[in-house]
Amino acid sequence: MPLSDPAIKKAKPTDKPYKLADEKGLFLLVNQAGKYWRLAYRFGGKQKTLALGVYPDVPLSRAREKRDEARKLIADDIDPGELRKATKTQRAERAANSFEAIAREWFAKAYADRADSTREKTMTRMEQDVFPVIGAMPISRVESAHVLNVIERIAQRDAVDTAKRVFNYVGRVLRYADSRGLVARDVSASIDLKLILTRRETAHHAALTDPLAVGGLMRAIDSFTGSFTTLCALKMSALSFVRPGELRHAEWTEFDLDGATWNIPGSKMKMKSDHIVPLSTQAVAILRELHAVTGSDRYVFQSERGKSAVMSENTINAALRRLGYPKEEMTAHGFRAMARTILDEVLNFRPDFIEHQLAHAVKDPNGRAYNRTAHLAERRKMMQQWADYLDKLKAGAEVIPLHRNA
Repeated sequence: MPLSDPAIKKAKPTDKPYKLADEKGLFLLVNQAGKYWRLAYRFGGKQKTLALGVYPDVPLSRAREKRDEARKLIADDIDPGELRKATKTQRAERAANSFEAIAREWFAKAYADRADSTREKTMTRMEQDVFPVIGAMPISRVESAHVLNVIERIAQRDAVDTAKRVFNYVGRVLRYADSRGLVARDVSASIDLKLILTRRETAHHAALTDPLAVGGLMRAIDSFTGSFTTLCALKMSALSFVRPGELRHAEWTEFDLDGATWNIPGSKMKMKSDHIVPLSTQAVAILRELHAVTGSDRYVFQSERGKSAVMSENTINAALRRLGYPKEEMTAHGFRAMARTILDEVLNFRPDFIEHQLAHAVKDPNGRAYNRTAHLAERRKMMQQWADYLDKLKAGAEVIPLHRNA
């Protein structure tokens, strides 16, 4: 007689294991540990047994379906037990050659001698931004579109520096896999990261450019109640309008506070050229206050995690969110667009002065790139006037409305 659900539920273990037969080779093995579905079958002249699951996780109806699936394989001259073993081995091989497995192998070798903090940061980025997207994929099947998906997901949250670092990690993993013969090539090599991130910056770095709104922003920054270092970073973002990465990586050795000058080495600049930032009296005052807090260490804007690390790339954006400015309205990078627009359309400074201070590629009438000291005196006046103008906006002084040129 075939089994029934009531009969299965009533079955109790005894001192010895016993079987309850169903139909077509299916039976339930009952022992002290539980109730197990088994299929008895013959293949190649040998008697064999196939495990089909544990009751009640696999109910009677599902056990019968699995039995019928196995019998169809036998009818096609396929041993279901051997097929299961081969599938298991194949899955294990795929897991061993997944992107995550190879990435961890690369990491263990490449970062063996690195500081614990560096190892932790690197693996955290991989675990948060890479493995959830492509970690389970066989590394041989990872294409440039998959890598691009990883990078664009990171860029969507305005974490450009993280996107660059992760892109570097992924490329190194793929090159390591290439050296082991696991991939045909490093597919990340075909991706123009600079073009992708520049396109995203153009589309997504929101900025306030209306003077009245800027005044409200400056008052909001003054009311910030978070970390003092973050407060100073917000103020310096507005006063210096350097790129967020250049601000975060600022070192005290780059500053001449008596001479009111910040000299950024080319190695930190997007255009790879040394850059001079004239400092307004307001900027110098902020830096002198901050020097009492971080001046004995390397970085001006330290991470809250420790003095040896720079401020997180998300800190300023998070502070803006905390002040009530969503990413569609204002970003850390948006301070640059804010300054560029108002210096040109309200304060009427020459565009080449502005572009040079933004560290954009500017050429003289003969087509040659300006050196870092070009128009320095004029730029120093511009930076002071910009700081004074921000103070006026913050105080709620009457401002000239912004009228965009036709």
